[in-house]
Amino acid sequence: MNRPLLALCALLTCAALAQGSSPLKLTLAQDLVTITQKDGKTSEAVTPMPSTVRPGDLLVETVTAVNGGAGVLRNAGVTLPVPRGTVYQGNATAATARWTTTFSIDGGKTFAPAPLMERVTVTENGKSVTKDVVVSPSRYTHVRWTVAQLNKDESLKFSFRVQVK
Repeated sequence: MNRPLLALCALLTCAALAQGSSPLKLTLAQDLVTITQKDGKTSEAVTPMPSTVRPGDLLVETVTAVNGGAGVLRNAGVTLPVPRGTVYQGNATAATARWTTTFSIDGGKTFAPAPLMERVTVTENGKSVTKDVVVSPSRYTHVRWTVAQLNKDESLKFSFRVQVK
């Protein structure tokens, strides 16, 4: 099954086209994570850019952002969609003093910090009630990191995990 890998290739093409003459250069990678247990200890092995994946496989989506321009970039946004055929599993590079991490559930139209909330109307005791509920991370469609300042020739790596459907 190569659907997530094909989605990554499409992402690479879109990222290259979107960058144009932008000083922010993005490199994407998709690695397979294999978790094993031995003598009560858990370990992870990473296979870079696997040629095939199967349903249930755990992948790490990683983007490296490099400022290839002549000066400092301010408020540089790095956005990655959750690849088609996968479900967001978490472990997004967390916010720091240098960048914020936000998420989208609407295809990248709006972003907010986790946990994302959604207003729903439900029936309770025969009455219609509107309330805010936490959105399951499995519904996240995009992850965005906004870097306050990225110096010339500086690079940062951001990542999150997905599971193949």
